Amino acid sequence: MSKDGKSMVISTKWLGAAILTFVLGFSILGVLSYMVYDESPPIPSEVVSEDGRILFTGADIMAGQHIFQKYGLMQYGTIFGHGAYLGPDFTAQYLHRAGLRMVDFHQQNGRSENEAIATVREEFKQNRYDPQSERLTLAASQVAAFEGLTGFYTDYFSEPDEQRGLKRPAITALDEIRRLTVFFTWAAWVSAAERPGEVYSYTNNWPPEPLAANTPTPDALLWSVLSLIALLGGAGLLFFFIGRYDLLGWHRADPKGYELAFRPPGEVRLTPSQRATAWYFLVVAGLFLAQGLLGGLNAHYHVEPGSFYGIPVDEWIPYNISRMWHLQLALFFTSSAFLAMGIFLAPMVAGSEPRHQSALAITLFGALVVVVVGSLLGEAGGIKNLITSEGPWFWLGTQGWEYLDLGRLWQILLVSGMFFWVVIVFRALRSRLRQEHPGNMPWLFFYSALSIPLFYAAGLAFWKDVNFTVMEFWRFWVVHLWVEDFLELFTTIMVAYLFVLLGVVRMTVATRIVYLDIILYSIGGVIGTLHHLYFSGTSSMYMAFGAFFSAMEVIPLLLLTLEAWRFMRLGAPSDTANGSVLQVSTVDFPHKWAVMFLVAVGFWNFLGAGVFGFLINLPIVSYYEIGTQFTANHAHGAMMGVYGMLAVAFLVFVARYFIPADRGGRAMAISFWSLNIGLLLMLFVNLIPIGTLQLYDAVANGYWHAREPEFFQSTTVHLFEWLRMIGDTLFIVGGIFPVVYLAILMFLYRNRGEKPTNGVAESFTA
Repeated sequence: MSKDGKSMVISTKWLGAAILTFVLGFSILGVLSYMVYDESPPIPSEVVSEDGRILFTGADIMAGQHIFQKYGLMQYGTIFGHGAYLGPDFTAQYLHRAGLRMVDFHQQNGRSENEAIATVREEFKQNRYDPQSERLTLAASQVAAFEGLTGFYTDYFSEPDEQRGLKRPAITALDEIRRLTVFFTWAAWVSAAERPGEVYSYTNNWPPEPLAANTPTPDALLWSVLSLIALLGGAGLLFFFIGRYDLLGWHRADPKGYELAFRPPGEVRLTPSQRATAWYFLVVAGLFLAQGLLGGLNAHYHVEPGSFYGIPVDEWIPYNISRMWHLQLALFFTSSAFLAMGIFLAPMVAGSEPRHQSALAITLFGALVVVVVGSLLGEAGGIKNLITSEGPWFWLGTQGWEYLDLGRLWQILLVSGMFFWVVIVFRALRSRLRQEHPGNMPWLFFYSALSIPLFYAAGLAFWKDVNFTVMEFWRFWVVHLWVEDFLELFTTIMVAYLFVLLGVVRMTVATRIVYLDIILYSIGGVIGTLHHLYFSGTSSMYMAFGAFFSAMEVIPLLLLTLEAWRFMRLGAPSDTANGSVLQVSTVDFPHKWAVMFLVAVGFWNFLGAGVFGFLINLPIVSYYEIGTQFTANHAHGAMMGVYGMLAVAFLVFVARYFIPADRGGRAMAISFWSLNIGLLLMLFVNLIPIGTLQLYDAVANGYWHAREPEFFQSTTVHLFEWLRMIGDTLFIVGGIFPVVYLAILMFLYRNRGEKPTNGVAESFTA
């Protein structure tokens, strides 16, 4: 018991362990964040030929990087393996084509083919950068390759009516093309030249390229093996502790004689701010629909890259715009659902609602709409050159980095909106927080809400003129720490609190579940962020940390399989011998389909994030597969399977308090089965088979070859791409349309029923 009478509902040792693992993980990550600035590949002030002629400068390299960003090329192809999956990897493309031109250069100067290849390998590997003068010297063959490839990219990014296949952005200004080629030249040099004092390149010898003598490093194999050992050992410890301590995991509030005691949702009088969430969920459904339709368009570009069933849609929405919007809308619709759920639950956690809370919620809603619409239009304006290179493309157009595509102004406004949301949540929770120990669930709810804007704001840690490696480090604080860790934590707390408020589990059980989640994710998830940086210009030390600790990320997901049945039993009456929520009617348990979506979240968390994620996180596997359809397989299984399903679960849960009991149930059931079966078909009929073929092609014919758009036009791959239509159609028509229908009903019934008096928030149970 603390001096002020506030005590934790469980042992304070849980709080101590959580703080310890959290501080330890971020201390290591903090040291590495400081070191990454020194570890990053240098950007020479001048790049010269062997006779001292200046070819280009560091300012040209940075300007070329800006061209790459401004035209959204990371949403067309990849650079250092990261970006879109349908276009080429520009690092591998340039490196391979430069190697061929360098071999030809030496053969024209009298060398045999074998002698030319040996010389090219030596020239690629030799690091002729002088750190004192900040000058890089290129061999004569490298200069010839650079000049030849400038012409290649001039044709490659020509006017759309002169292009064949998947349309590329039209970059017709010769100075922009030259600077873009300069950026690719620097990227290829980084990927081939040996890091000072090491026998591997700045990118750990990635991409695989025989002409550059790029082969997997011993570290890639070693840390792949050690990460497997870490996974097996960690899993063994988890199983031991679960078997030893029965208090871990999901348990009923009262195992004996427990009966569900839900008030009919229609009898719960919603507060004004809770009613305001109908606006949010209407937008959530609309964004989800737009995101799904764009996903279908992206998939169609794989089989018909020049049009949509003969309609020249690519003239209005080319692939890089459609993919950029598809990805941004995924973040927008899931985040909006999280914000709405936070606003909906906060009054019930506190038991009351402060004045003017609904006005603040509507104000935030309006601001989010402005950010969403403004950022999407700005992205299109930048790519289509309506916002020119001399204009505010970085601020209003697109920053050009995957997941952080929106212009910097929109990003700042979005972060500000998230902090404003935290204020709304805090106002609602304030009266309850005064009564609670800082380690109890109400405070954990607030901490997790605060983490959402804090870690998304990590994307503001770098500026426009930034070394690519430094940018990647901070970008993955958003992609990994924000999306995969802190949204995961917020998810666990929201789900746990839902079951507490519904009277299904005790507060002590829910609190232990949350702390176990914090500890396990702090051990693996924080440092495991580094698995994204194997080949982005960091040293092998980052690979070691990333591989070993990312294996630990799978361990808490194994817990999901152990707890799956007990979780499914939470909604079933205790007098049913082997019943689960699947057998319960919506009359007995109004939130059946919300819980079913939460069960789906657990399933996809294990399969999409755990199994598919671990598969591609092994360095030796990632070396050949990064940026292939195996990466897309993990991304869809984790992003849609976990956060997409969770967003729909929140919508379905809240819908029961807006929509009459006799409406919406069939739509919920149809949506559940269609979304999950459609996603399964998408993965197992399309992405996994093509990923397997692409991985084989990368090993057999070269990574550059597997990443060219022409790979997708082969007969076998074409067949698998057309088969995707089955899953996509089911997903969109049977899955998303019912969600839109439910959101419209929520909006229409938002003023139904009485409102509570004196700002009191009513509970869900009798």
